[in-house]
Amino acid sequence: MSLATDLVTEVKTVQPRKAVLDMPEYHPPLAGRDALRLDFNENTAAPSPRVMEVLRTLTAEGLTKYPEREPVERIVAKHFGLRPEQVLLTNGVDEAIHLMCATFLEAEDEALISTPTFFMYDVNIKMMTPHLRKIQADATLEFPFERFMAAITQRTKLIIVASPNNPTGAVVSREHLLAIAAAAPQAVLMVDEAYYHFHGESTMKDLATVPNLIVARTFSKAYGLANLRVGMLVGSPDLLKYVRKASSPYNVNGVALACLPAAVADDEYLAWYIEQVRVGRERMMKGLQELGVPFFVSHANFVLMQIGPKHKALVEAMHARGVLLRDRSTDPGCDGCVRITIGLEEHVTRGLEALRASLNEIKWEAQQANEPTGQQTVDAEREFE
Repeated sequence: MSLATDLVTEVKTVQPRKAVLDMPEYHPPLAGRDALRLDFNENTAAPSPRVMEVLRTLTAEGLTKYPEREPVERIVAKHFGLRPEQVLLTNGVDEAIHLMCATFLEAEDEALISTPTFFMYDVNIKMMTPHLRKIQADATLEFPFERFMAAITQRTKLIIVASPNNPTGAVVSREHLLAIAAAAPQAVLMVDEAYYHFHGESTMKDLATVPNLIVARTFSKAYGLANLRVGMLVGSPDLLKYVRKASSPYNVNGVALACLPAAVADDEYLAWYIEQVRVGRERMMKGLQELGVPFFVSHANFVLMQIGPKHKALVEAMHARGVLLRDRSTDPGCDGCVRITIGLEEHVTRGLEALRASLNEIKWEAQQANEPTGQQTVDAEREFE
């Protein structure tokens, strides 16, 4: 037998780590989104006009340079009343989650989340450890504080809590978050405040007194920079220096870094968009009440509705009317649920009009919302932060 034949017979199929084989997988939506985007919790209008002005100043030569993150971190830190060493800019909160898991989790460590919540926690944690503990909310979909506290052990190394939470819109009080941090001094608590602007309560002011706290923010939602992919982690320099060490030095692209200072400086635009969402959210929840559609009270820029067995039919009927919704029925505890994003006043109006017509078209009745659909699998389509 020739040497070449021996080599061929000895070649084995390359396999990834077992954790990669076992982790859940993200499949981005393949359908076009050329309709009113009330599906992914994005800003439904545009970023600050100042951002567009910056984009017009970018040069071809500028695109050939590696991006410089630290000067922009200094600007962002000053804006939020922090020191530069307390801020790490990331490629959206998605990368922030990945960095937190890669920095703090060993294979034998436990991580703790509540469900339903943002899918990428599950993906990134399971890439590092099989010991993910998920505490399921009850039928109210409120944060299960007592059971969550009881699930903390000495092996707990990373805790992630979203407030407001996606897809429920529920919040976790500052007092409860601080109690969680105090109960697990051996663990890092990451509070994901992606939807902070639509609620207004933050733990960022507690960073000086809570050494194991890290806060994540995104500029994809209220600031309208989802396409540029920029978020941040803020925390004590002692903790954040390890996350910075695990981060790529060029993780945030130069276009995003050029635009971010303009975005955070435009307080007038930000206040206007937040008010649009606040008013629109109240209109949407009142409209759902009038239609007899059960929903969960939201503190974010979306509302989760309980539709029941006709959840898919509603999404399809809305799409036919040029409005996109997100079917959340396969999230744990969200059987039959559909989520609608809140944006500008005119978008809320269009959403409610299409919703009224679509419910009539599919012959939906209020009692159907409480009928089980029999579907409780992991949703493969998720949006990014």
